[in-house]
Amino acid sequence: MLPVGIFDAAIEACRTGFTGTLRIGMELYCERIGGEGPALLLLHGLAANGAVWTPVAREIRERWPGRILIPDLRGHGRSPHAFHYGYGQHAADVAGLLEPGEPVTVVGHSMGAVVGLALACGWFGVSVAAVFGFSIKVNWTEAEIEKAHSLSAVPGRWFETRSAAVERFLRRSGLSGLVDDQAEVVAAGVRQEAGRWRLAADPRIFSAPGPSFQEIFRLAQIRSALACGSEDPMVSIEELRVFDPNAILLPGLGHNPHVEAPAVLVDAVDRFLAARPPGSSQQH
Repeated sequence: MLPVGIFDAAIEACRTGFTGTLRIGMELYCERIGGEGPALLLLHGLAANGAVWTPVAREIRERWPGRILIPDLRGHGRSPHAFHYGYGQHAADVAGLLEPGEPVTVVGHSMGAVVGLALACGWFGVSVAAVFGFSIKVNWTEAEIEKAHSLSAVPGRWFETRSAAVERFLRRSGLSGLVDDQAEVVAAGVRQEAGRWRLAADPRIFSAPGPSFQEIFRLAQIRSALACGSEDPMVSIEELRVFDPNAILLPGLGHNPHVEAPAVLVDAVDRFLAARPPGSSQQH
């Protein structure tokens, strides 16, 4: 049986009449770009960190009319480790970066997109205007969930060299061959302690997969768009169009279009937001 995380508990609470606001978050490392104006939240995927958005931030900072928030989710990169890593815990942490009731637009990669949809359920005291989620694995087999959870039970490994730790980080985050070993995302992804190296991420982050994407998507009654690369091995456009009939195909790109072709991704986000301004009441 799968462990019950906070998101599962929140779903049950909603079904039994819960109408309050969940406040269980922890303080995250967060890069902030810009000052006043509407908030744009960029959420990274499993085993990465906020620095993976650096190429996108360069593209989007001149286009977005307000401030941009780029956190490391709990247990990732420069943020603290924790005991639980459910989607709801991640969403509560992210809510803590915003003012109560503050409207926010979310762009999320893979697990980060699921966290954005969880944030949009209305339980965390923020108002999500829209979510653009890409590269989301929407269908998990029991074997895949068990494999992910088995990784969460493996103690963190120490390495004698930085290069060995970097190689492991790049494999774990799916960034092998996409960034060099001096990239900011790599620097945030490994740690040196007492002459040895380890991954910055807590192995227990892999306990997150499990809750039904269909249920999360149904509960997030906000305007949203889904997208994936044509070469993404983790999800197909046909799978996404079960949820979003207008899901966007990014030709020639794989699981990390924000790294592979940031300008292409930002253009897709721009087209989605231009179709109806942030704050629209249109639902998916």
